[in-house]
Amino acid sequence: MRTERRAWSVVRALLTVAVAAFGVASMVPAEVEAQEVGPPNGSLVIVGGAMRSPEIANRFVQLAGGTDARIVVIPTAGGADSYGPSFGGVRPFQAAGVEHLTVRHTNDRDEANSEAFTAAIREATGVWFTGGRQWRLVDSYAGTRTEDELWALLERGGVIGGSSAGATIQGSYLARGDTATNTIMMGSHEEGFGFLRNTAVDQHLLYRNRHFDLLEIIEARPELLGIGIDENTAIVVQGDRFEVIGESYVVIYDNQSTLDSGGLFYFLAPGDQYDLAERQAFRPARTLAPLGRVERRPWPTRRPER
Repeated sequence: MRTERRAWSVVRALLTVAVAAFGVASMVPAEVEAQEVGPPNGSLVIVGGAMRSPEIANRFVQLAGGTDARIVVIPTAGGADSYGPSFGGVRPFQAAGVEHLTVRHTNDRDEANSEAFTAAIREATGVWFTGGRQWRLVDSYAGTRTEDELWALLERGGVIGGSSAGATIQGSYLARGDTATNTIMMGSHEEGFGFLRNTAVDQHLLYRNRHFDLLEIIEARPELLGIGIDENTAIVVQGDRFEVIGESYVVIYDNQSTLDSGGLFYFLAPGDQYDLAERQAFRPARTLAPLGRVERRPWPTRRPER
């Protein structure tokens, strides 16, 4: 289903270009750009955990339509058998003034394929994934009607967000996806939902001293972009660009970029922006300028430890 959906997106983009190319000569067609990494429509809010910063929930609610937003919270990563309507994962959005909140959870893939389960997502303007273990989201929803409705939500301009496990699931490569322990970076589950193509997303980065962990994935899969996000910090993705918001740092792991000191990763602060297609970081000034010290120089080959 995912392959067919992405293939259709490519076909649709090509048809749009063709129509523009053969338009009436007096008309100036709008520029058409296929998104390379981020979703073509809609937004993503990807949080490194904790969610104690009201700014993050408020931005998500704003993107979902304000206090009239219809938000579905999916807590499946947490591992409990059931979650009631008073589940704590809805509180940040209640505090932001949202009244239309629905909790949806199942471990049954047949239920995840049902009309009754997916109806709320089809009516939603935003969907939020809470924390836990990201592989549980894969086992319950990957390849089901629920996942199709998530993509449809983005297509109609909605927003998908998540914290901790709900952040990592949005990448294409599922970091820490092993069912045995979350300390294994490349484990039994390696495919996320892929709302961000060709990426691996890690969370709780600095708070849990994880800032070297993504090196393992990027050295094994150098085509991927690694994005590490600390607690109470988020990236807000629209198209192929994201902005850092919150209280701490985001770390970039790009096999083709090295610091002038030889460092293999670098930090982005709140307010910084990043072009996912060009893999270029920007720090706001009077004009938006590239981040200093980052050079387009591939990582050196390192001998594996014995």
